Amino acid sequence: MTLPAGPRDQRSIESRPDMLVFSSEPLGEPVEVTGKIQVNLWASSDAPDTDFAAKLCDVYPDGRSFNICEGILRARFRESFKKEHLMEPGRVYHFVIDLWSTSIVFKKGHRIRVHVTSSNSPGYDPNPNTGEPFRASDKTQIAHNTIYLDAKRPSHILLPVAGGN
Repeated sequence: MTLPAGPRDQRSIESRPDMLVFSSEPLGEPVEVTGKIQVNLWASSDAPDTDFAAKLCDVYPDGRSFNICEGILRARFRESFKKEHLMEPGRVYHFVIDLWSTSIVFKKGHRIRVHVTSSNSPGYDPNPNTGEPFRASDKTQIAHNTIYLDAKRPSHILLPVAGGN
């Protein structure tokens, strides 16, 4: 299957129950974001492995929401790609999701939006969430994940804002 490339209106997925959506207020002036985008996420799961995906979007005044950049991290590779580390159910881990780099000016009246979810299929291979070696079996399980947003575990996105107003 060939996936269409480039920005797509994200409204059809933003109401899914497995999607967290964070939106700014309408911008009072243009905001330039240039550089590496990163999401720092504190999360736990009842599964030994799962994925965490994040996406940065530009929301137009009429509600259209276009993807700018995205990233995904398989929990077992949160420390490195050389050795897998499965999760302990209920334990909170810090995940750094690289959304790569971009340069965009969010226009006055637009909103900055961030999605956080546990899947981005069909663009990325779904995680069976079992902790078993990949494609070793057809077994899958649903992962129940918790994202933390408190002072001790402040999940957030790092946006390199140009000009630093």
